Order: sequence, then C-alpha cells, then structure tokens
Amino acid sequence: MIPFLSLKDVTALHGAEIQEAVRRVTESGWYLQGTENKNFEQHYAQYIGTDYCVGCANGLDALIWIFRAYIELGVMQPGDEVIVPANTYIATILAITENGLTPVLVEPKLNTLEMDDSQIEARITEKTKAICIVHLYGRLAYTERVEALCKKYQLKLIEDNAQAHGCLAADGRKTGSLGDAAGHSFYPGKNLGALGDGGAVTTNDQQLAETIRSLANYGSSAKYVFQYCGRNSRLDEIQAAVLDVKLKHLDEDNQRRKQIAQYYIENIHNEFVILPDTLPMESNVFHLFPILSPLRDVLQEYLRDNGVGTLIHYPIPPHKQKCYKQWKRMRLPITEQIAQQELSLPISPTMTIEQAAKVVELLNQITVM
Repeated sequence: MIPFLSLKDVTALHGAEIQEAVRRVTESGWYLQGTENKNFEQHYAQYIGTDYCVGCANGLDALIWIFRAYIELGVMQPGDEVIVPANTYIATILAITENGLTPVLVEPKLNTLEMDDSQIEARITEKTKAICIVHLYGRLAYTERVEALCKKYQLKLIEDNAQAHGCLAADGRKTGSLGDAAGHSFYPGKNLGALGDGGAVTTNDQQLAETIRSLANYGSSAKYVFQYCGRNSRLDEIQAAVLDVKLKHLDEDNQRRKQIAQYYIENIHNEFVILPDTLPMESNVFHLFPILSPLRDVLQEYLRDNGVGTLIHYPIPPHKQKCYKQWKRMRLPITEQIAQQELSLPISPTMTIEQAAKVVELLNQITVM
C-alpha cells in the first residue's frame, strides 16, 4: 500500500523531538499564551521574513482576522470587494464573506491552476480594497503584475499561505512575506503541520498585528478590558512547541517533496495525464502534486485497486457550493474543468523514490480505458 499521506509516519520522522517538546509543555503547567507561543512566533516570523507573527486557532481564522482587523482599522468596510481566485479551497472565500466583504472570483490559468493575473485589472472597481492570492498546492501565486496592480490602485495584498510554507519567490523572499499580511494554516497534513488545528498571521504592520492579537483573544489586549467584540482563537502551547520542532526540519522535508515531484515530472508519460506547469523548484514546495485528466475517476479507481491512495482537490468549486447558492448560475469554465479533472498523487517527506516509481509505473501502463 502507498497511502496518499501517512500522518503517523510524518510525525515519527521527528518523533523523539516532538515527544520531548510535548513533555516539556505538560510538565510546565502552562498551556496557553506562554513561552512556547512566544518562541514559535519569533522563530516563524524570522523564517518567513516578517517583523510579526501572531498565532491563532487555525488557518481560516488567520484569514478572517486579517480582514476583520482591516475593518476595525477603517481600511475596509462591509460591502467592499476582494479579488480572489475562483480555484481555491473554500476557506479563502469564507474568510471574506465572514466579514461582510464581497469576493470577486477570477479564473485560473489552466497550465498553472493559479489565478490568471491578466484578468484582474478588468475586475477592479471603486469598491475593490484588496487582492487575495492563494499559493495553492504549494506553488507560488505571486506575480509582479499583481504587485503593480496593488500599487496602482492602492490595494492591500493578502496571501493565503496555507499550503506553501517555505516557498520562495524569484527574489528569494518567502511566501507569507510578499504582501501586507498572510494567513497560514498548520492543519496536520500541511508541509508544516501541527498535531491538531493551528494557524498564524505574518505581517510587517505592527498595528495590524496588535489588532489581530486582540481580536483572537476575545477582543482584549489587557485582562478584562475589551476593545473589540472578538473571539477565542488562540494557538495552544503544545501545538506551538510541536510546530517549533518541525519548523527546524521544514526545508529538509520540503526538499524530499521536491525530489518526489521531480521524479513524477521526469517519468510520467501518459496521453491521458496532464502534468502541472512547474516553476523553478524553489517556487514550489509541492504540498500537493496535482495532475489533470479527462479520465480522472478511472485513473483514481485504477490506482486505488492497485494500492495507491489519491485525493481530489477539490471536487466541487466554491461557486457551486450550496452555501453560496447566489452564485449557482455563475459560469467559470476553467475552474469547473479543474474540479472535474484534478487528481492529487501521493507526495510527502516520508515517501520513497521506490514508491514514486510504483505510482509512475501504474500510471504509465494505463493505455486503454
């Protein structure tokens, strides 16, 4: 069996250090907003290349707090528009609508699966206040055109960095430091994953960071003093300690993902399989390895029958979800094609080249459907 992802194996990779970190927390008697959070926030900010990092409960909350903080600071108001890729996990869009803002969906390019920056300017209106890019699948979504548009129209650039910890732009900056603020997810399956939910915001804006920290702590910056109507959205000490351990190994773990991805790229040869258009390897940390195929379901069944786990990211695009029924008549053909054809092959820091070779062998031998 070749699992899509074995979290048990991923945890075991640095198991002794993780167990020691958990033991240290449990014996400390301090489980929230303590030394472990301070250490991880400092180390993660340094790693990403920002002045501030604020831990929170999960990646969705990280994005929610960015938009909410901008509203509290008067930069945005409900009804304002945020340009966002149509092809993304729904959390990106939920964070926008949660704050009463209006998502403006932009189609991706089929060869990159990322937002088509040539379509953005035509969607900008007087109500547009931000562009939210998503480094989906671990691939860099930032472009110089996006940055130029933000400067031209005085828009905030927000990054959804849930899937791209450690990814580099061409100039050597890491995703999470390219815009005004970035939301990060530490869901267990992510490249930098906790042993439960976790998230963070990175930014160079001190006022934004302080506002987010208050919002995620019931709206309080001093005990029993509440400036905002906030919520409880804090990163606990155990998760912070575990993340601090795994952060030290993140680049090494990402390198293994790149080795597996490179093997796939060089060796998959099947007319029914469309490989992603890869950037320089530094600009992709391969959280996922997506392929497209008009015979996606047949490929998935064949691989499953031969012991290979795969997943679909994502079978129903946001504009086709019942929670956004107001968009049900919207036509986004490229996004819909991706939803119908995308299949994610197994990839992880514990996967071997021998396992990748088996996946390739199975894919290449499918000649008749």
